[in-house]
Amino acid sequence: MRQVTEDELRGCFVNATDRELAQLPIPGLHETIWEEREYLGWRDARSARLGYLVHWQGDRLVGIVVRAAPGGMRPGIAAMCARCHSTQPATQVRMFSARLAGPQGEAGSTVGTYICEDLACSHIIRSGPPHLVSRERVAWRAEGLEQRVTRFTDRIARDAPAA
Repeated sequence: MRQVTEDELRGCFVNATDRELAQLPIPGLHETIWEEREYLGWRDARSARLGYLVHWQGDRLVGIVVRAAPGGMRPGIAAMCARCHSTQPATQVRMFSARLAGPQGEAGSTVGTYICEDLACSHIIRSGPPHLVSRERVAWRAEGLEQRVTRFTDRIARDAPAA
């Protein structure tokens, strides 16, 4: 089982400012079972628009700060999360943007995508009726989710300074 310290978590963010890192709310790391999730996602209780995504790329922990767009989609329609590919009520999916790392991000460049409002895609792909959560189907969805999260964080981190 992988263990992550608070210092490792704070140090893995590729697009966070020093201020964001100092104010970063730390989730219950001792409760996180990395083998059962493709990434750890959480929202900031003190700043409703901020969220955080952290995942493993091999032996390297990578994190990004995301910001929820103000407002949301209108109720009564369906929307699909671009990470877990789950279709759900539009009020449970939100546009998030992430500032690019390095000079582009300092100049204000961002990348946006639709993600589950609670950033809990790892849980969503494992819940539902039995025919949707078979071991094979969850493994297939987990692989796709992991690939999409990696591509997204790679795009954000492309110009990050070497650690």
